[in-house]
Amino acid sequence: MIRSTAVLSLALVVAGLFAPMTAPPGAWSAEEAQASSGDAASSGSTARAEAARGMLSGATEGISANPGAVNILTGTGLLGRLLGFGPDSGVRLGGLWIGDANYLFAGGAEPGTWSFNSLLLVDLSLDLERLLRIPGAQFGVEFLQFNGQPTNDQAGVVAGYNSLPGPPPLDRSELYELWWRQRLFDDKLIVRIGKTVPTYDFNNVVRPLRLQDESLSVPALSSLIYTPIFKNPTLIGTLPGYYNSAYGITVTVAPTTNFYVSAAAYDGNLARGEQTGLQVTPKFNGYYFTIGEVGYAWRLGEHGMPGTLAVGGWGQTGELSAGGVTEDGAHGFYTFGSQRLWVRNPGKDNSGITGFVQFGINDSNTKPFNTYVGAGLTGFGLVPGRPKDSVGAGVAVSWLNQNLGFRSNEVMLAAYYQMHVVGDIYLQPTVTHIPDPGQSQSFSPATAITMHVMILF
Repeated sequence: MIRSTAVLSLALVVAGLFAPMTAPPGAWSAEEAQASSGDAASSGSTARAEAARGMLSGATEGISANPGAVNILTGTGLLGRLLGFGPDSGVRLGGLWIGDANYLFAGGAEPGTWSFNSLLLVDLSLDLERLLRIPGAQFGVEFLQFNGQPTNDQAGVVAGYNSLPGPPPLDRSELYELWWRQRLFDDKLIVRIGKTVPTYDFNNVVRPLRLQDESLSVPALSSLIYTPIFKNPTLIGTLPGYYNSAYGITVTVAPTTNFYVSAAAYDGNLARGEQTGLQVTPKFNGYYFTIGEVGYAWRLGEHGMPGTLAVGGWGQTGELSAGGVTEDGAHGFYTFGSQRLWVRNPGKDNSGITGFVQFGINDSNTKPFNTYVGAGLTGFGLVPGRPKDSVGAGVAVSWLNQNLGFRSNEVMLAAYYQMHVVGDIYLQPTVTHIPDPGQSQSFSPATAITMHVMILF
């Protein structure tokens, strides 16, 4: 059934390539547009205006391989515009569909197998300042539909070489988000409460950098598809995210456009193995997840190449058990950074190369990962005549919890080319090699190819 759905969807995509798609990949208005990642990225009047300018102009940029994991607003708002909600309506309705086909060439648990995954997100955002005259208020609700197969288990990987399929059930319909967002004190204080995706605001290494000079703006820092680019593995099993969102409150203070402090508390029942994304209401039973992050951005060299650095710490409460071990809570630390390394056409466009690094560690004896190091490079608009294409590679090294029967470590190497096809359709082949699949010592090195189709609307 899933294979038939994937084939049909791919056929519709191919057919759509020959249809005219002239709708701009836009925002709803300069006042309503928010930066497409977390609150820290979108705080400040200047940042908000520049985000709107970039979105309205259709500026060159790559997109994340899973925007549903790292972007507050999903898609382009095309669906709302088709229904008559114009730029000044205060209503933004958008979404995305991602489909992929994976073939495991060799190694892992089930070499020579195919798998298929499909993700649909539909997002509604309301500007309550425009609609109800509530200054600085915004409301959002989002629906998620996922249908997939155990792609990562076939390869025997623990961290996940494909971020779309997560824990079971692999066929799920969710109230993915339901939140109220309030901007205060000229956007220097932002509060968001409700059911949210914390990876928008914390440990978001792919967050786009928006600058006054659009030629220096950095799009989504990477389009790698493996899970560690969206969630540091040392946070897996504690930090809610795709596709297990959770209820909580997030507070961001951004006194300047290049510095922020964020803190949050969430329903922490994910650490007990509960699928919080499927829950309509929160639970208050002593399991809580708290996290804080501080970030800083700068401009480097004669061309003012942007960079960022962030550090964060977290804590999980409650009794945790796994592998015959029980512990009272867990704690951890992480950091990540990025830097534009080269600008090909200074002052003209944002083509060039950007790099990023990640690190994480925790004190847990029950979670699957204890330490993680990752890094990658991304090139934007490097192919002549292909300004919206990007190419990248990354390495993810995880040290595993051997109490759970895993190998001591797991390494993933991945490379991709993201092609802008037409309109808001992207096609992305990715090759991944895992020399030491972590689920079992008996698994031989695994190599897989993934074909990713993304449609924003």
